[in-house]
Amino acid sequence: MNIFSLDSKFSQVMGRVFDLMVLNILFIVTSLPIFTIGASFTAMYYVTLKMVKNEDTYTFRSYLKSFRQNFKQATAIWLILFAILLILFIDLYLVVNMGGNITYLRYVFIVLLVVEGMILSYVFPVLSRFDNTVRRTIKNSVLMSIRHLPWTVLILLINLAPLLLYIFGTAQIASFLILGMLMLGFATVALACSWFFVNKIFPFYMPSDEEEVLSEEEESARVLEALDQAKPFSSISDEESDPSAADALPESDPEEAAEETQEASTDTAPDEITDEAPDEE
Repeated sequence: MNIFSLDSKFSQVMGRVFDLMVLNILFIVTSLPIFTIGASFTAMYYVTLKMVKNEDTYTFRSYLKSFRQNFKQATAIWLILFAILLILFIDLYLVVNMGGNITYLRYVFIVLLVVEGMILSYVFPVLSRFDNTVRRTIKNSVLMSIRHLPWTVLILLINLAPLLLYIFGTAQIASFLILGMLMLGFATVALACSWFFVNKIFPFYMPSDEEEVLSEEEESARVLEALDQAKPFSSISDEESDPSAADALPESDPEEAAEETQEASTDTAPDEITDEAPDEE
């Protein structure tokens, strides 16, 4: 097979690289006003999450669609978290430059900065995938980052890798790093993180076998229910493998549900899903 044919692996890889370069340029351009960085991150993750799932993606169109739809919420979240981040950095700087025992407070602010980084690593991917309020989105991001702590640490390290290389690397490494980030670095980092969200984190709240038939509102409701119940990972996975059972658990006792099944006394669905369309198949 000719490596330059449209079906070859080489062409597919180069096509993905081109998409990442376009996505990276879009992210940089739309982030220049600074206050739009939240919307830019959300739109970038909207595209990279689709890339990981191998969904047909028109990079330019999908990016602008998400940027417009999530602009208000993403901007509000970004301004809130950026203000907190700025305050923590200022406090850390003041504590480090002060003498006496108060310098030990720097460890407290370092921990708070790590927590802030965990939230920032989750909040924009969550916003790009689930429709919710600003408060709920931040709350869900906090809960997800804690419940999936090992993956959170890895995602945080991936996000911080370019910055760490720039700080601790040589001048030559820093120059190549800047060039790489301008070409496709931001999009590549988002794509790497998106793999963990799609394969390791979001499946707990959005079963893959139902993903195609659930609306955005239903997916958001599934996330809220899973987080509020705070079940162990194994329990959540088992419940989501049987959506009707998972929906019925909060309102009915398992023994009563079994008796109702045996008696076959009703053909109606549970109260939680009475608004859904009937199964015409």
